Amino acid sequence: MILSIIAYGHAILRQECTDIDEHYPDLQQLVDNMWQTMYGAKGCGLAASQVNHRIRLFIIDSVQTFTNLSPEERNDYFDGDKGIQETFINARIIDSSHKTWIDEEGCLSIPTLSAEVERPWSITIEYLDRSLQPQTATFNGITARMIHHEYDHTEGILYLDYLKPLKRTLFKSKLEKIKKGKIKAAYSMSFLP
Repeated sequence: MILSIIAYGHAILRQECTDIDEHYPDLQQLVDNMWQTMYGAKGCGLAASQVNHRIRLFIIDSVQTFTNLSPEERNDYFDGDKGIQETFINARIIDSSHKTWIDEEGCLSIPTLSAEVERPWSITIEYLDRSLQPQTATFNGITARMIHHEYDHTEGILYLDYLKPLKRTLFKSKLEKIKKGKIKAAYSMSFLP
C-alpha cells in the first residue's frame, strides 16, 4: 500500500526516532509499504518518520542510481560496488571518513527543492536488516550519502540544516509554500492543516 509522505513543516520530521524490536506491530507490512511508497514517488530512500512512524527505520536503493549512470559517472559516484537495496533498523553510524564531497540532494518531504550538501565519502554503520539480523558495514560514495541522508531523518535532521544561512534564506518562501500545501508533488503528501 502506498502511504502519504509527510511534508516539510510537520513536527515528526524534527523529532529523534526511537528504537524498535521484533514485536513492533506489523513491521514487515510497514517495510513493504515504505518500498512501494518510495518507488511510487520515484525516490531512492525513505525514512519511517516521513510516513508518520517515529521509529529508527529507513530504506535505501542505490542500485537504480548505479543503473542509470554512465560508466564514467559510476567511477565518480561508486567505489567498486553496484549499489544496494537495503532496510536499516535501529541504525547507528559508528565511523565516517575525513574525506568529504559535495553533491546535489533533494528530499521527498521537501518537493521541488534541492541543494548541494557536503557529506563524508564513506560511513560505517551498525544496524539490523529486514530479518532483524545484526549487520556492520562500510559504504562509500553515493550509497553512503543516501544512507547518511536517511539516517539523519531518524535523528530529526534535514538536509536543509547543512545549508549556509544565505541559501536557507533563499529557500524560505518556497518552504512556506510546502508547509501550506501550495505545491504540487507527483505523489501523495500530507501537509500541515
